[in-house]
Amino acid sequence: MPTRHTPESIVIADTPAAILEWAAHHIEHVGLYQGPHLFAGPGRTATLPCWPRGALQVAAGHGRGAAGRTYDWDRINHARDQAFAILAETLTGHPVDTDDPAAAKALHREAIDRWSAEPGRTAADAARAFRTAAARAEHALF
Repeated sequence: MPTRHTPESIVIADTPAAILEWAAHHIEHVGLYQGPHLFAGPGRTATLPCWPRGALQVAAGHGRGAAGRTYDWDRINHARDQAFAILAETLTGHPVDTDDPAAAKALHREAIDRWSAEPGRTAADAARAFRTAAARAEHALF
């Protein structure tokens, strides 16, 4: 059965490739937002236009978990971090890493945000980048 890529879905992807694919569908559904203060209120993450980093967060369950349902958040968060890394590498064309895990996460987010903020960037551009990264994630050894 295929995964439903909608904000209403209680299915939360738990692999980097699935998170990236879900994010591609999500940003196509809600659109691309290029500005500050995206997640300023409750419920906004899953329904309003978002930036690529926000789409990854929504794909990894931010604002979508169902009450009474158990999720393996350690697995999901690990896969989300790997999705951030492979997307950053896809966007820059080279590894974006350092020996310090916290610094690596910051570098990944910075690379994604810089790419996202380029004038003229569209939701279709973001979805294409997510799908390219998802294809790479399918073959990556984490």
